[in-house]
Amino acid sequence: IVPIGDCLLASEHGNAIREQVLAFCRAQGLTAYDRRTRRGFLRNCVIREGRRTGQFQVRLVTMPGELDREAFARAVDCDGLLWTQYAGEGETTAAGQTELIAGSDRLEEELAGLTFRISPYAFFQVNTEMAEKLYAVVGEYAGLTGFERVYDLYCGIGTIGLTLAPRAAELWGMEVVEPAIDDAIENARRNEIDNARFVAGDVRTALRALVADAGAPDVVVVDPPRAGLSRKVVRRIIEAAPRRVVYVSCNPTTLAPNAAQLVEAGYVLRRVRPVDMFPQTPHIECVALLERA
Repeated sequence: IVPIGDCLLASEHGNAIREQVLAFCRAQGLTAYDRRTRRGFLRNCVIREGRRTGQFQVRLVTMPGELDREAFARAVDCDGLLWTQYAGEGETTAAGQTELIAGSDRLEEELAGLTFRISPYAFFQVNTEMAEKLYAVVGEYAGLTGFERVYDLYCGIGTIGLTLAPRAAELWGMEVVEPAIDDAIENARRNEIDNARFVAGDVRTALRALVADAGAPDVVVVDPPRAGLSRKVVRRIIEAAPRRVVYVSCNPTTLAPNAAQLVEAGYVLRRVRPVDMFPQTPHIECVALLERA
């Protein structure tokens, strides 16, 4: 465990909130979890910031046990305070039982002129300002004219899809995390976007059914996890036969084999553009455009 007084990638307010959580944990005598011995209590602290709204959401992830909820609420100044208990051996912040301690269990953020509601387990880009530039590149590569059916796969809470929907005939989003789909539906409603539909499902097994129900897509946008797309998912996209595939990748080493598989199936890699979402780190996002030959 390395003590950090000031994380330069976080805002000053975010750093201050982290110090408040740390002071509370020290005052309570809470111990850190050790994966090797399976002893200890504290596992992770997730702090999310709405860069445009100024809202902060704090979620403390621990082993199952007891926590002084009232003292915790008094110690931390934020808009939503949550506690997740997780007994699994591996490290994750996306599992366990979560309880709202104080405030709201949803964080609100504004991006590209839209307002988004974000639930505790849902994915949202950590860099709002650069996310707008990233999604602008996606919009440029999608090349929408108002008549296309667009699929937004791994859509999360609908951020990419809802920025594209006003320029599409219809937008279909798919995501395996059901609370994120609830957020996406609510985000479409609150932004008065009525041509967007969102469904919960695993792209690997549910994409065929979506094509059968909604019709074949003209444009497919994918924003998968760092592991990229499985070969089976790429085959399902090839079966759907979109004219264009816009691939958002946070890991170019997994984009490469996915792009190669699409090229083998008759697509042409037209453009790739890096976007520096993570300043002062070696990590980048990139957007690739593949078109059916």
